[in-house]
Amino acid sequence: MTAITSSFARCALIALLWVPMSWVSMPVRGQDRSEPEGYRTEDYRAPTPATLKGARVVTTAEAEQIWRAGGAIFIDVLPHAPRPANLPPGTIWRDKPRRNIPDSIWLPDTGYGALAPVTENYLRSNLARVMEGDQTKALVVYCLRDCWMSWNAAKRILGMGYPNVVWYPDGTDGWAEAHLPLQESIPEPSSQ
Repeated sequence: MTAITSSFARCALIALLWVPMSWVSMPVRGQDRSEPEGYRTEDYRAPTPATLKGARVVTTAEAEQIWRAGGAIFIDVLPHAPRPANLPPGTIWRDKPRRNIPDSIWLPDTGYGALAPVTENYLRSNLARVMEGDQTKALVVYCLRDCWMSWNAAKRILGMGYPNVVWYPDGTDGWAEAHLPLQESIPEPSSQ
């Protein structure tokens, strides 16, 4: 290696070390937090975008203010684990308790990327019931932090024509961390 080549290599190394890491754009698999065009259909427990076009995105403090003021409808969309089909007869099955924001309605399984018609009807009919004909009420949609279920559900509700959708991305994780009350909940019954 010549002295010129060696000097050039040292200068190049120093220049690379000098460049602030914030200037280097290195995509990391799974770290794209931009808002997709459609619904998320896999890897639901992953970092979510910071935005949802058409919805208001709130922090825990803002969600608490909305909750304390009353008038908004809080909707939990965390999936509900069904009884396993392969349990032997006579096996006792206990649902895992779900603790959510008090006075919320729990509409499980409505945050998947693709919904069966019966699940979409379950969402539509329960929204119509709780809105009581007043399309202007705020709908605060949540589940857990880093969970696309609430993002998908809020996007779907916007697509159904509800204009006042609020997305609370930290969900019950953020609520519990703020030492706010939680209450045990059961899913809303199906109309079928």
